[in-house]
Amino acid sequence: MENDFLEGKTQSAWNRRQFLKLGIAGLGVTGAAIAYQTLKPQKSIPARIPNLASIDPAEANNNPMALLRDFDYGTVKSEKGRNIREFRIVASNSTIKLNSAVDFNTWTFNNRVPGPTLRATQGDRIRVVFLNQGGHSHSMHFHGVHPAEADGVRPIRHGNAAIYEFDAEPFGVHLYHCHTDPVTRHIGKGLYGMLIIDPPKPRPPADEMVLIMAGYDTNDDNKNEFYAFNGQPNYYRAHPISIYQNQLVRLYVLNMIEFDVAATFHLHANFFQVYRTGRTLTPSEDSDVITMGTTERHILEFAYKYPGKYMFHPHQDAIAQAGCMGLFDVISL
Repeated sequence: MENDFLEGKTQSAWNRRQFLKLGIAGLGVTGAAIAYQTLKPQKSIPARIPNLASIDPAEANNNPMALLRDFDYGTVKSEKGRNIREFRIVASNSTIKLNSAVDFNTWTFNNRVPGPTLRATQGDRIRVVFLNQGGHSHSMHFHGVHPAEADGVRPIRHGNAAIYEFDAEPFGVHLYHCHTDPVTRHIGKGLYGMLIIDPPKPRPPADEMVLIMAGYDTNDDNKNEFYAFNGQPNYYRAHPISIYQNQLVRLYVLNMIEFDVAATFHLHANFFQVYRTGRTLTPSEDSDVITMGTTERHILEFAYKYPGKYMFHPHQDAIAQAGCMGLFDVISL
């Protein structure tokens, strides 16, 4: 819903009073570490997840290890007998370090690239309250099923706000991104994120994580000079992701690389089961490599039989060598 109060010609800058009128004062974000088990109690044995090294809270928004397993379930409300999941998103500007010599000016959702991974259950009502503090016109366009007024293609000017409200449907892996022209530039600057809608009956417990592939055009030549998983080139190569041997891993993988027609995702020394667009509860195929166009996304499930370190990366060497490379460190119990 983009209404006159938030978006008309008489609109004024966002302030605390407007937050209070909307009943949404504050910008707290619900973390994933406890939310999933709290909202989705499981009778089966929970997934085993290795302890993570301590992360400085001041650096959490730009730390790919912190983003990996971070799911935002919003603030849960009950209105007229329905669950409302309310999310608060602020567009702003920041800087990310691509390597020791290159900084990149980003446009962000909630001061992070990628934006927060929003999560709901099919049948919930989703309400996204969006404030644009980014200096340019921005918007939030969601993939999925929703009315035209929630489609997020209308630009929201700096200092103004909009509310997008729709039913969480269908279950699967979706995404959101800025849809203000030129869309490629807004996505390439960092304005994108994932939306997961869980099925009514939860999937089996697994070590769940999000991997979003993206590129950086640092010299405005419509070509990417750097690539990354979850925002920072080569991060998971330098800091392998620890997982347990024989533990089911569920990857939510999204390709947000602009300027390249497609990218693949390849897993070393293993096969994964593919749930295309997360729209099924049974896998469609097994593979160790999958091709994904821009904005294409899937659920990939696997478990490692043997301990050790194993690569994952696109099988386009130029993309992998320019930063889209990582390692799983499989730990024996």
